[in-house]
Amino acid sequence: MARARSAVQSRTHLDQRFKALGPVTRFAPPVRGWIKAIRESLGMSTAQLAKRLRIKQPSIVALEQSEAKGAIELETLRRVAAALDCTLVYALVPNKPLESILRDRARAFARRRLQPVEHSMLLEDQKVTAKAKNSKARLDEIIRETNPRLFWD
Repeated sequence: MARARSAVQSRTHLDQRFKALGPVTRFAPPVRGWIKAIRESLGMSTAQLAKRLRIKQPSIVALEQSEAKGAIELETLRRVAAALDCTLVYALVPNKPLESILRDRARAFARRRLQPVEHSMLLEDQKVTAKAKNSKARLDEIIRETNPRLFWD
């Protein structure tokens, strides 16, 4: 029970942090990548950045191309950021609140569990009401009483 309460608190806390970020499109990288955009904005040449990183100039061009393709390693990006007097910010930002993602998965889990029951009831000329299927209280109960790891199978 304490673990479930902790997970709820964690989701709530993370959702608040993500909400504070604002629209993630603000962080979309420039077409040619952050390294090149910032380096050029600072008026720094590839040779100057290479010297700060203690690598050869052609390596900077390769790093910029690698970043633009999304293939650069995080540690390399961290070192380049430091050389540009920047801080690397790394985050996985959910497309919707974590609580919504969990509720969607719980709803799908409940539907899968309800299908055999619904089938049996139909054979007996009975129906499961839409209200019973989609009740918020029922969904809250499923989330509270079911190990959320089962939602991802």
